[in-house]
Amino acid sequence: MSKTLYTITVFSENRVGVLNQITTIFTRRQLNIETLSVSPSTIEGIHKFTITTFADDEVVMKKLVRLIDKRVDILKAYYNTDEDLVHQELALYKLSTEKVLEHGSIEYLVRKYNVRILEISKDCVVFLKAGHFAETQALFEELANTIGVLQFVRSGRIAITKSKVERLSDMLAKREEQKRALEQEKVME
Repeated sequence: MSKTLYTITVFSENRVGVLNQITTIFTRRQLNIETLSVSPSTIEGIHKFTITTFADDEVVMKKLVRLIDKRVDILKAYYNTDEDLVHQELALYKLSTEKVLEHGSIEYLVRKYNVRILEISKDCVVFLKAGHFAETQALFEELANTIGVLQFVRSGRIAITKSKVERLSDMLAKREEQKRALEQEKVME
């Protein structure tokens, strides 16, 4: 049975220790985090964790997300497969300027892999590639085999759902509505 790559999205207020709480749950479940990205979300004061992991089946993901949701500092967690998402990674490649010039045209790499040149100096050339893992890996392999790569780094996955709004927005709107209803009840007492 092949494993499926799942993307887990976790929303939380920006509090110390949240990442530790999340990674502890993965460790207890013996799931490896493949990529991790954390950033502010579209909602002020809320941070979004985007985590990828492989699992045997969806049942494992449902349990994992339920455990994450139970944490006090977590607002909401979701999981998705690639079909539900628009996603990318970024990769940086540092190459020797001398070796790049010996190899020939940079234009070939720019056109074939749609790379952006971030820096050219007498010592090095730095490329930026946005894409899926397979695309950033293919460029790495070609550069490593033809020119040689001095340094390489790939970001964690960044992803948004294909749905119209951020899933957390609906949950927060309901929560705010319930809060107002409770406040009105108190005023009427």
